[in-house]
Amino acid sequence: MEDQGLLINAFTYLLAAVIAVPVSKRLGFGAVLGYLLAGVIIGPWGFRLIREAEDILHFAEFGVVLLLFAIGLELNPQRLWEMRKPILGLGAAQVVITTLILALLGLVFSLSGPVALVAAMGLSLSSTAMALQLLTEKNLLPTPAGHSGFSVLLFQDIAVIPMLAVIPLLSTRAEDISAGFDWIALLQALGVIALIVVGGRFGLLPVLRLIAATGLREVFTAFSLLLVIATGLLMEAVGMSMALGAFLAGVLLAESEYRHALESDIEPFKGLLLGLFFIAVGMSIDFGILLRDPLLIAGLALALVAIKMLVLFVLGRIYGLPGRQLPLFALILSQGCLLYT
Repeated sequence: MEDQGLLINAFTYLLAAVIAVPVSKRLGFGAVLGYLLAGVIIGPWGFRLIREAEDILHFAEFGVVLLLFAIGLELNPQRLWEMRKPILGLGAAQVVITTLILALLGLVFSLSGPVALVAAMGLSLSSTAMALQLLTEKNLLPTPAGHSGFSVLLFQDIAVIPMLAVIPLLSTRAEDISAGFDWIALLQALGVIALIVVGGRFGLLPVLRLIAATGLREVFTAFSLLLVIATGLLMEAVGMSMALGAFLAGVLLAESEYRHALESDIEPFKGLLLGLFFIAVGMSIDFGILLRDPLLIAGLALALVAIKMLVLFVLGRIYGLPGRQLPLFALILSQGCLLYT
């Protein structure tokens, strides 16, 4: 019966996707909205065909990890170094300025200083999954808006390290401040990043050659997935984004002769799991909260989008983005972060 239940759930997900996504694309709304609507329809606020949205969501987040790994395969270390100015300049400016504006607004609405700052740091981030899926779907990653948008998203993932380190310091008591900063956790995060970089630089290629020498494509595919899962789990173990670890692994393999084989192996898994991720997000939307105070929630959401769009538009102009690309750049990154992805 459990096996039948699994098959029925898989059938439900696939049926919802193949109906909702083509309709959404035909209407000009894109695949992401189609997946979200599919999740709403089959979820607790729709026909209640699927109820355990949280379990599926945690599993499907691996699609975002695979997406970042695939993007990393397109960016060798030299290209990544060439992007240092938009990453450290545009990305840092967006996070800092947006955080300051939102924190000040939090104080205006009578939030305490620490609460306002923590909320502002979280809302300054964008959803990597949604933004990159939109850029990839519209084939916009090679454009100036795509390059700049990706730079901002990459810095946001990196910025989580100092954010997590700063949060314990926001205690109101001095004794808590002195004891709150977790230097060990910070050093562990930096150590894992160094391990991935050094190990990937010197250890991955010999192992890939050994696996490829077997001539078994399924074993090579299994190793590709194992590599992504291992780097993701290492990053997650120290409180970091799994996607960032997968991205670093992809960058380190971008110049290898196995890049195209790795891309083709993970592409089917990436597409299916990303779709499942957005379906699960749609299922997890709590419309009860929205219905209790729709005007307040809609107003806050619109204010957040407007503030982030304004900041991104101004920064994009300062950093020389073409005028036609500015609205797209600002709009794609204006949403808030979904589940730290």
